[in-house]
Amino acid sequence: MSKFKLAEALQSAASKNEKAFVPYIMAGDGGLTTLKERLLFLQSIGATAAEIGIPFSDPVADGPVIQEAGKRALREGVTLRNVLEFLIVNREAFQIPMILMTYLNPVFQYGAAAFAEECLAAGVSGVIVPDLPIEEEEEIGLELKKRDLALIRLVSLTSTEERIAKIIDDAEGFIYAVTVNGITGSRSGYEGGIASNLEKIKSKSPIPVLAGFGISSRDQAAELSRYCDGVIVGSKIVELFHEGRQEEIKELMP
Repeated sequence: MSKFKLAEALQSAASKNEKAFVPYIMAGDGGLTTLKERLLFLQSIGATAAEIGIPFSDPVADGPVIQEAGKRALREGVTLRNVLEFLIVNREAFQIPMILMTYLNPVFQYGAAAFAEECLAAGVSGVIVPDLPIEEEEEIGLELKKRDLALIRLVSLTSTEERIAKIIDDAEGFIYAVTVNGITGSRSGYEGGIASNLEKIKSKSPIPVLAGFGISSRDQAAELSRYCDGVIVGSKIVELFHEGRQEEIKELMP
């Protein structure tokens, strides 16, 4: 797969007047052997794409639920390398696009070119690196671009007009619009201005805009989707898988 597969999936949802639904899971939470089953389940319920988190010892953007999932995966010996190896072996099983969410340090240790090449072999469509500012993305971005893989950028609530313009310029895949000031995790509500912020980003972006962070119910997903192209749901899905309540994931779809 490539970034074009991701673009096609997002366009397909839009053409059917549907909002994109991108669930996040932590690779190796419960052991790496659970990953195929969980990805196939998400595919079966109609997820637009799947975001696969790589466990890391210092996850600055992750809230407590995802942090604990990462710790469980690390105890199972899960690494960026063996997740990519898993995806290479199993890539024919997945029809929906796969997006990797990893921090910069594992990519740096891997080497940008080797990482991008393995992502290509694994059928990955896009990569999210939340601690990589656009000013420092050139090396990784170039290697991904050579292989038609999207480096997906984030826009925060505090991003200025100038910053938003810089982020969406030459952006690929989709814009990840962060809906809270802080880390991931369930929220009972959102700060004022989130609707206008999403509308502003969407009005400027030539590619789809997906909202993420803090979405833990269908009502929240549906509400935020009114102002953008879809949602990314993480902590709640990680929690439901961990508690053996995966059937409830369907209820989160907008």
